[in-house]
Amino acid sequence: MYAVIETGGKQFKVTKDDVVRVPKINVEVGANIEFFPMLLSSDEEAVTVGTPHVSKTKVVTSVLGHGKAAKVLVFKMKRRKGYRRTKGHRQEYTELLIQDIVTRK
Repeated sequence: MYAVIETGGKQFKVTKDDVVRVPKINVEVGANIEFFPMLLSSDEEAVTVGTPHVSKTKVVTSVLGHGKAAKVLVFKMKRRKGYRRTKGHRQEYTELLIQDIVTRK
């Protein structure tokens, strides 16, 4: 069984017991989060695609921790002008453990 959730403007395909890094969510470590409605859900029999959401499915997750991704360097330069700029960016993330995908009939 799998589902597609949306958080932080991005979509993630998740299954039970997956560990997923999503854009930062302001919750405490150890807290439980429910994602619903879903964009897509699948069980053993069929795939249900939402238009735009599947309202009878939710994903239960717990927060494992917060962190920052590897640094991405942004370098700008104009040749023969002496113009150089370097910036770095580290995107914050929240690590989630997918505990269960619950479907209501």
